[in-house]
This record gives sequence, structure tokens and C-alpha cells, in this order.
Amino acid sequence: MTPILLAIACLLAVTFGYGGLCLVAPFGDCRKCRGMGHALTTDRKGRIKRGKDCRRCKATGKRIRVGRWLYNRWARIYRAGTR
Repeated sequence: MTPILLAIACLLAVTFGYGGLCLVAPFGDCRKCRGMGHALTTDRKGRIKRGKDCRRCKATGKRIRVGRWLYNRWARIYRAGTR
């Protein structure tokens, strides 16, 4: 197999794999709070305590994946254009 065909096959595999992931699990962990929904802080004695709620995910710990966001945007535009 030539290197170009191998590269195309790898790109297709990665693309379809990510598309399948977005289909099966459209929400992933928030990258800012690592899926916890809040930050961790320490008090004066060094003990870990709960910090402020994450503003990016609104304290849910989950964010919509980029691929799913793009699909939702495309579907919304398509539905609006075919009515």
C-alpha cells in the first residue's frame, strides 16, 4: 500500500471513529474543571475543599463535543432552509 493511501485510510478511520464517539457520547468532561463541576481550593491548614462552580460548564462537569456541536449547527441550518 502506498503511503498516500495509508494516510487517507488513517484519516478516514480517525474521522469515522470520532464521528461514532460523538454519536454515542455527545457530552464529554469539561476541560476546565476536569468533569468535577467546580474548582478545588485549600484552606489555611492545607486541607482540600470545594471551590467555586465552574462557569464554563455551569457546574455540570459536562460539555458538548466539538463534532456534535458542528452537527447540531448543520442540522439546525438545514431544517431552517428546508421549511
